[in-house]
Amino acid sequence: MRFKENIRRKFIGIQVEKIMEKKLEKRIYDQYVMILKDELVPALGCTEPIAIAYAAAKAREVLGEMPERMEMCCSGNIIKNVKGVTVPNSGGLKGIDVAAVLGVVGGDAARELEVLEDVTEADICRAKKLVQQGFCKCSLQEGVENLYIVAKVYTKEHSAEVTIINRHTLITKIVKDNQIIYEHKISESAVEKGDKSLLNVRDILIFADTLILDDVQEIIHDQIEKNTAISQEGVIHPYGAQIGRTLLDVFGNDVRTRARAKAAAGSDARMGGCSMPVVINSGSGNQGMTVSLPVIEYAKEYEATKEQLYRALVVANLISIHQKKYIGSLSAYCGAVSAACGAGAAITYLRGGTYEEVGLTIINTIGNVGGIVCDGAKSSCAAKIASAVDAAILAHYMAMKHVSFQPGEGIVQEDLEDTIKSMGYIGRVGMKMTDTEILNIMIERVDVAKI
Repeated sequence: MRFKENIRRKFIGIQVEKIMEKKLEKRIYDQYVMILKDELVPALGCTEPIAIAYAAAKAREVLGEMPERMEMCCSGNIIKNVKGVTVPNSGGLKGIDVAAVLGVVGGDAARELEVLEDVTEADICRAKKLVQQGFCKCSLQEGVENLYIVAKVYTKEHSAEVTIINRHTLITKIVKDNQIIYEHKISESAVEKGDKSLLNVRDILIFADTLILDDVQEIIHDQIEKNTAISQEGVIHPYGAQIGRTLLDVFGNDVRTRARAKAAAGSDARMGGCSMPVVINSGSGNQGMTVSLPVIEYAKEYEATKEQLYRALVVANLISIHQKKYIGSLSAYCGAVSAACGAGAAITYLRGGTYEEVGLTIINTIGNVGGIVCDGAKSSCAAKIASAVDAAILAHYMAMKHVSFQPGEGIVQEDLEDTIKSMGYIGRVGMKMTDTEILNIMIERVDVAKI
């Protein structure tokens, strides 16, 4: 029997009961809305090269003229996530210097994560020549935040410098001619952008149940439209490793395959340099697609209403963000896992699942694929997405049967929130050395042949 004929009645009954019993404080409700509005924004291409282009474009804007040379200083995680990915609107080029020079030549800083949207063929040709001439010097900055970018531009008489820390568009300092003209305290960001410390699974579900859809309808609609469009682009055209196309060709068109393939196809296109925008989650387009596209496919399969899909996507996005707040924007922990976990939880919610069943979905996903490492943005991200979504779907079906991994088995704790924290601790602290060694291999500090 289809969704309309049975599960919807269960879903509506549960939601009405919850709304009658519980309601979030207005302060918390408003913070959750603010978090969604801050996190779910459009971005063109992989967010790390785009952040570099944004910093470079802003530095030129501050300088007020075309520089004669420039320098980029980046953290290891930024270098890791730029090295292997195609910069959008670059004619298929890769690299920090390409992203930075393109930002200076044709970028529009006012568009932030869509900074390269209006780049022309003439801009690309000019950027290529400047890169070949050594216009941009790049260096690794150690002992800084995982997300750290400094763009410096120079003429004979003037200079400008822009620093981004912790968030892809968070400019923390602007310097012109060695004088600080703007400075932002990082501690202020949480208050301005929504307090993520308030997130927890129980309140996320209450928020989704009681949400006035008009408060987030525009951003959720944008996520559905943009992420579906780039996914379809990846299905139609042979981008990257063609993970999405391969899944559909080999395994057919059932909902489980579609959920994996559509998310993977979006990543195929994005990592392959497709210039179409995506709506991100936790600063990542790959995570934005992973958290949304599987839920969209399950909503189609079970003939969910628009309202049910929107509420489920709110669950998916917030649960992913909740996990990432413990891990950080960039680490050796693959963000596809936390995003897929959010998608799996949302599928459980969409099908009328209770708080307990949503919690078991999260535990089952983390307990399965929590150890996937991030070795930079590139074509294999699509395969990791497919694997993570597959694990999340398995976790969903286990949870609906009330089957789960038990406390004491690995990192699984008695309390759901403690299990989420334990995985976050591993991603942020436990995998720090892993992150360093991955970078060492990528920039050839380690001679792998001699290991």
